[in-house]
Parts: sequence; C-alpha cells; structure tokens
Amino acid sequence: MKFGSSGIRGIANQAITSESALMIGRAVGSGYNNIVVGHDTRIAAEMIEYGVISGLLSMGCRVTRVGMVATPTLAHAARDYDCGIMVTASHNPPEYIGVKLFNPDGMAFDSGQQKTTERASDDEHPKLASWDEIRQVRQDENAVADHISTILSSVEIAEGKRISVVVDCGCGAASLTTPYLLREMGCDVITLNCQPDGFFPGRSSEPKDESLTALKSVVLSTKADLGIAHDGDADRMVAVDDRGRFVSNDKLLAFFGKHEAKRSMVVPVDTSMLIDAVLPDIEITRTRVGDVFVSEAIKRKNADFGGEASGTWIFPKISYCPEAIYAAARLVEILSRGGGDSGDDSGRGGGSGRDGGERWSDQLSLMPEYEIKRGSIPYHGEMARIEEELRSLEFLEIGTIDGIRLTFADSWALVRASGTEPLIRITVEGETALAVSGLYQKIHGIIAGVIA
Repeated sequence: MKFGSSGIRGIANQAITSESALMIGRAVGSGYNNIVVGHDTRIAAEMIEYGVISGLLSMGCRVTRVGMVATPTLAHAARDYDCGIMVTASHNPPEYIGVKLFNPDGMAFDSGQQKTTERASDDEHPKLASWDEIRQVRQDENAVADHISTILSSVEIAEGKRISVVVDCGCGAASLTTPYLLREMGCDVITLNCQPDGFFPGRSSEPKDESLTALKSVVLSTKADLGIAHDGDADRMVAVDDRGRFVSNDKLLAFFGKHEAKRSMVVPVDTSMLIDAVLPDIEITRTRVGDVFVSEAIKRKNADFGGEASGTWIFPKISYCPEAIYAAARLVEILSRGGGDSGDDSGRGGGSGRDGGERWSDQLSLMPEYEIKRGSIPYHGEMARIEEELRSLEFLEIGTIDGIRLTFADSWALVRASGTEPLIRITVEGETALAVSGLYQKIHGIIAGVIA
C-alpha cells in the first residue's frame, strides 16, 4: 500500500480490493483507536468501507459510521475522534476508489503518518484484538447537519441581498450538503446533477470547463449571479460567473486570496504567476502539488490561506481539509458584499450588478491575463530520463520541489508525475500564446521521445 499526493487510490477490485481495504483498516487501527468512517457515492465505496471497518474492528477499535458524506464533512466530523477515514476517489472516473485519512484538525495524514501507516500495512501478523474486545459499530446520522451548522455560523449574506446560484454537484456527495446550505443562507438555488449516483451519469466527476456546459447554460438562461460545481467527494469547488463563463481556477485562487490572505498564503509549484501579480504584498510560498503538502505548509508557516488551481481551497480558520463546501458559502458571502478588494466586504452592490453593483465578471476581467496550457501523457515509469533530457534546454532557473520546474525569459514550465494517476503532467505558462504553444510542444516532444 502506497500513498499518492491525495491518499490511496486505484481501480476497484484491481488496485484496491476488499482485502487491501482490510489491511488499510488494520494499519490505521494499529495506531488509532476511536475512528470515524464515511464514504462518497461511488459504486465500490461501501464494499471498501466494510473492508476498512472490518480491519479496524479486528484491532479492537471504536468505529463510528457517518454514511454517505462529502470529504470536508468527514474531516469536520473527525474533530471528535482520533482520526477519520474517507472512502473516495475524489475526482477520478467512477471505476476508481480509494481512501483518505484525516487528523482531528482536518489535515490529511502528513508524510510521517503516511509512512507509518504504509509500514503497518506490510505487517503480515498484526496483533489482533481478542474476541471479547471487538466492539459494535456506532452510527451517527448528524454529520451533515453539524457541518452545515458550523459553516452557517461562519458566513452571512449581506443584509437585503438575495443571491441566485446554480449548483452542479455532479451526482456526488455534495448533493446532500451544498444546495441545502446555500438555501439556509438565503440564496435562490437551482440544482443540476444533485441526485447521488456513483456512475456520475450527468457529467464527469472532475468539474472542468468542458464538462460544465449545462451549468454555464443554466446560469446564463436564468440570469443567476453565479454557478458552483463540485467533484465526486466535494473537496473541489469551481465556479461559473454571471455571464455563464467558466472562471479559471487560477483567477478563483487569486480572488479568494484577495479576501483571505492578510499576510501570507501557500500554493503549489504549478500555480500561475497571476497570483504574484494580483497579490504583490502577500508572501507566497510554493510547495509540492497535493493538498496535504499545501496544508502542511500552511500550518508550518501559520499562513492565512492556501489552495490549488485544481479547485481545492484551504481555510485554516475553518479546517486544514480542502473545504469546497465552505468555499461555496464564502464565495456567495463575498459576492453579496460587493466582491471588491479584501478591505471592501461591506456590502456595496451585488454579485450580478442587477442593483447597481459591479458584476463579478467585470471584477474578474480586471485581473491580468496569462496564457497557460495544462496537459498530460500516460506513463508508468520513472522521471530520471525525462529530467535528464529537460536539463538540456536553455533555461534561467530550475526547481525540483516537485518534478522539474524550468523558468525562461517569458515563460515557465513544470513537468511532474501525477500523484493520483499513471500520468506525466505538463504545465506551461507565459505572456504570449506563441511562447506557450512552442514551449509546450517542445517539452511534449521530449517526453514522448523518452517514453516511446
């Protein structure tokens, strides 16, 4: 068993089986006693959950099930336990399943905890509990309501505002949370794909621009203030503006940063230079790609906020877990108060500008524009030969925090192995489309030549 950048993940009944789930449960149970377990909507989720729970019970653990919940809901519930286990494969296709492990503060298991758990899973003869130490499984039906209540105590729409939101949960676990939360906040909510279904029939589990055609269309046709979309387990949140346009996650990261970061924030190495341009007075720390690494750095540096351009947002005042459900509520709150700079949350104007306020789309348009291209190449091998070939390019700087990051006069490029899928990911950003296209094709050609 090996952790990737976001837990343990693979195809159900191939890489992740009921037997491996049992081993994961025993490994976690060797170090923790009082544990809460939840799962998302995936077809294989309950099979893996039962295996994990069996492993935990065999070690004498106290186990509480919270049922089908979003990942941030499980992380919120973990505050009352030694740790939390979420059965999910996040944004991956429906045939994938996996497990994420959380500390009581909402942060995923850090590098040291991951290594300890990996070693424990390799123990072929764990010390099992005696028959009379095996406990009954407890059920908790209040996790979703408790999570919603906590968020409601932290956000509030500006007085007199009525925000219209279209919510697309992708048939994932947020179907039980985000629409209800936003209605409780006083929003007018229209829902899409909010019936839980592990086959994800409405769209792909990963909320990308190309998969959100219906959301963009409904936002535009209903003249909504914004659209919100989640992935399968709701640790990601992306947005559509009042003109029915997908908001790039780089811009959304910068937008949140303007309102959350007073002193410092943390982002991974594949983050756009837009962040530096929009937040020149904020200390920006770049770390490895993966929410656990961002969370670790936030905690280490006592940063105000952090996130990734994948759509994960971490608000340490709420949790060290990527909090996409809180992010949806916070975005609505900001827009109800005008959505200006961080010092301008006082309520002038609305999200859509229908009552005289500046439209959110106009605010986003004021941000600098850079050309960015992201792609990937299927690959199962090592990065050593690829790195060797990339070092032959004429670059100004090189970084190896996570993969290879090359800085050029008018652009930068990052090549790294995915932590969740057998892919080599490529990110190139620059000031012009020509520079980005040329550099991307050159790097893509180098990698293709190596793995051919």
